[in-house]
Amino acid sequence: MATKKKMLQAAAGSAGGDPLDITDVFSTYVYDGNGNSGQTINNGIDLDGKGGLVWFKQRNANRDNGLFDTVRGQGKYVRSNTDDIEATSPTMLTAFNSNGFTLGGGGGIVNNGSGTYVSWTFRKAKKFFDIVQYTGNGVAGRTIPHNLGCTVGAMFIKRTNVQDNWPCFHRSLGGGKVISINVADQALNASAYWNGTAPTDSVFTLGSDNATNNSGDNYIAYIFAHNNNDGEFGPDGDQDIIKCGNFTTQSSAFEVNLGFEPQWIMLKLASAGSWYMYDVMRGIAHDDGNQSTLYANQTYSEFQIGSNDFVNATPTGFKINQNMINQALGGNQNVIYMAIRRGTFTPPEDATKVFGINSNPSSSTDPYHDVGFTSDMMLTKDKDNNTSYNQWFLTDRLRGNRWLETNSTNYESGGSAFGNWDNHKGSGTSALSGVSDTGWLWKRAPGFFDIATYDGSNSTQNISHNLGVQPEMIWIKNRSANGTSWPVLFTSLGARKYLYANTGDAAITLPLYNGTDFFANTLPTSSVFTVGGGNAGGGYDDVGASGSSYVAYLFASLPGISKVGSYTGNSSASQNIDCGFTSGARFVLIKNITQSDNWMVYDSVRGIVSGNDPYLRMNSTAVEYTSGDHIDPYSGGFATTGNDPSTTELVTPTFSTQSHNNQHL
Repeated sequence: MATKKKMLQAAAGSAGGDPLDITDVFSTYVYDGNGNSGQTINNGIDLDGKGGLVWFKQRNANRDNGLFDTVRGQGKYVRSNTDDIEATSPTMLTAFNSNGFTLGGGGGIVNNGSGTYVSWTFRKAKKFFDIVQYTGNGVAGRTIPHNLGCTVGAMFIKRTNVQDNWPCFHRSLGGGKVISINVADQALNASAYWNGTAPTDSVFTLGSDNATNNSGDNYIAYIFAHNNNDGEFGPDGDQDIIKCGNFTTQSSAFEVNLGFEPQWIMLKLASAGSWYMYDVMRGIAHDDGNQSTLYANQTYSEFQIGSNDFVNATPTGFKINQNMINQALGGNQNVIYMAIRRGTFTPPEDATKVFGINSNPSSSTDPYHDVGFTSDMMLTKDKDNNTSYNQWFLTDRLRGNRWLETNSTNYESGGSAFGNWDNHKGSGTSALSGVSDTGWLWKRAPGFFDIATYDGSNSTQNISHNLGVQPEMIWIKNRSANGTSWPVLFTSLGARKYLYANTGDAAITLPLYNGTDFFANTLPTSSVFTVGGGNAGGGYDDVGASGSSYVAYLFASLPGISKVGSYTGNSSASQNIDCGFTSGARFVLIKNITQSDNWMVYDSVRGIVSGNDPYLRMNSTAVEYTSGDHIDPYSGGFATTGNDPSTTELVTPTFSTQSHNNQHL
């Protein structure tokens, strides 16, 4: 970042502090209503000190969208699906807090005892969001100041004391058109709303229409930014987090490039149709019908599209799929959208916030594996094989309720065996309920762990990811084709040497196939990894075949949090494996690369002790082994004992993660 920009930010520190992260200004939070006063939602957003908007929608019943803001006060709300006037209820949302808000016991819009809810919180912040309240005067050309300090992407206005529509300005439609958020209508030529003038970075202009500027009437305006390489978020204060734009639908599936992966998407046909709303907490799963749709202009309960795949989030934007073109949008149509970036810019500093272990799951409640944070991937195994579910199941938020098995070559399965990921504490419900399974859960975070999905093309491709550093270990699985293995790349071994997660085979170097191989002899970078086209090994063990979909899991070393590394084994003496930790490893995955041997899984919940350590084999359905002392505790990571039956030299990649404060989840 330029020195001048840093100096300006430092000078502004007393007013705004350090550059903001996404998690400082936006939250999607799902919760269950309890009908009782005093339920507090802690989403990390300072509404009390900074101000903002909370938008509520009940998911399991037909009910109004309720919008509460700090400018009008906690007892008042408006509804985006109706032209009704402002309503008053002091018992719905009872407080705006420094880390969220508190609900009362009155009113089904926010806290019905049998309701499931989603809340979207937008904090007031420069170049993200602002709220302006004003009184109309009927004078065309009147300007109203705002504090975005950048291009206005979208603006929703509601006349609060008189029944009227919600006129919406959108930058892609311009100042000469208006579209209403509360109806499934088309954009209209209506210069009287904005006086034919688009907003500037400091004011918006009103015409004389009653819906925006009737003399003596009260109005509330919700104003959303559009970042165009001018955002001021992230560690260097130069990242974009919100974009408002448009696209023309094509005849087949296509991607809208945002320059970032979204966590929240709103889109609307400019010519007709509803306002669709998606978010990653309720589900925007890749190639999965369980995409949960809500509408800004409807009271409808959450709609899951069944087997149809409408919208996917990608590492660089979102994909409009064929089903959405056919069933909702049509071809060659103008669609407007608003999208907010996923995740955080800040690498984690506490491993308990990004990796957790649970070996005592709930038998009936959601989350099934409670690890205390919003997770993105779960690896789980019934260690005693009490049921037919004795596989190693791998599920993740990006794929919804579908699963893969690390010990098999089966393609992806889906259904009710594993529930949705719509909670903030761990995994969804599970078919393994009531058995002796252990769950290991990861959260996507910069420098630590990421997930990417992509489609093969039979050609070399650079696949974008958001790890932010070079991945040191990548697992890839063909989701579509049966009989395909799990290629595993370790950066330290080079781009042509591979392991398979589903076998105990030693590392191999595949011959070139049609001039390429799995990773096209190219090591990954901090933003992309490269895959070869077709069947790189001449068989079905591929990473880029046309017509197949893939998922990739990317791991990296983060000081004090995780370590991906290697060591030379010693079958006659113990040795300390230093991972740079201070309180030992909680999870250790070990694979011998020089000879055939299993992927050994140890963890501190089942026991990493001085003595026999229980272990599982990630490539096998076998029960937990409890005899054998292969590793011991060591504060810097873990120790090997020299009791491994192998007498050959080992060069073993490892992955482990620890807690800063040694709290074992």
